[in-house]
Amino acid sequence: MRVRAMDASGDMIFGTNANAYLVNSPEAVGQLVGTRLRLWLSEWFADTDDGTPWATQVLGKGTTGTYDAVIRARILDTPGVQSIDAYISNMTGRDLEIQARVSTIYGSTTVSL
Repeated sequence: MRVRAMDASGDMIFGTNANAYLVNSPEAVGQLVGTRLRLWLSEWFADTDDGTPWATQVLGKGTTGTYDAVIRARILDTPGVQSIDAYISNMTGRDLEIQARVSTIYGSTTVSL
């Protein structure tokens, strides 16, 4: 697996040769999980069926009992993820914080949103 690395603000890193990529590492899978979770359903023009259903199944009234299952399923469907070892979510007002420790085909990593 090879993904373009991102800096702390979420921008892709260019021009640093091999350092611009995460290759066959838990961090590569973790970054992929994070970008998949941040993609809203129908946001990407090339595949409007892909994305996290934030507007319909995660945020808003009546989703308190179900949004964790939606997010966990999205994490487990990420290429390279084998299992979720730990998962915590906390919704405070309009903020949702997610922390997950996942086992990948390359080792373990933590994802925070």
